[in-house]
Amino acid sequence: MIFLYLFLVFSKIGIFNFGGGYAMLSLIQDEVVNKHHWLTVQEFTDIVAVSQSTPGPIGINCATYTGYTAVINDGYPVWMAVLGAVLASLSVIWLPFILMVSISKFLLKHHHSKTVESVFGALRPAIVGLIAAAAIMLMSKENFGNPSESPFVFIISIVIFLFAFVGTRLYKVHPILMILLCGLAGLLIY
Repeated sequence: MIFLYLFLVFSKIGIFNFGGGYAMLSLIQDEVVNKHHWLTVQEFTDIVAVSQSTPGPIGINCATYTGYTAVINDGYPVWMAVLGAVLASLSVIWLPFILMVSISKFLLKHHHSKTVESVFGALRPAIVGLIAAAAIMLMSKENFGNPSESPFVFIISIVIFLFAFVGTRLYKVHPILMILLCGLAGLLIY
């Protein structure tokens, strides 16, 4: 039964997602953590971290890992969890693929139309809002710690965050180097 739910949930996420993988994260979290309880917040946070560090689109990577973990957490064997991962990955892309193939000819023909430009103009702020919601969602106690329970972990997390932000934004440190440095810092500190 979980396979049917994975198919339906990730098909819905795929068709209603605008703005790419980061915009998709809050919708995925709402479905798999809050509504279906397939994952804990900590598991979802770990999946997002792994999805960001592996090659490929973050939304599809997140669907893959979520499908696998949800099936494992439901008590199925590993080989069925692999099927869950494949199913979730394909479910998140099949409807958008069909939609894009269907409307691409229209968009190429009418991309300078006032109506099309207005629609895309309205979508831009919504996409920024979805990405901002994903960023706020990731600023949780699972990522930063709780200042009242473990002040050391919270302070170190804020310092690593600021180091990564300043390093990439102001000093233009390459993101791969920053990931390695932050991973090394986490390994040494924790």
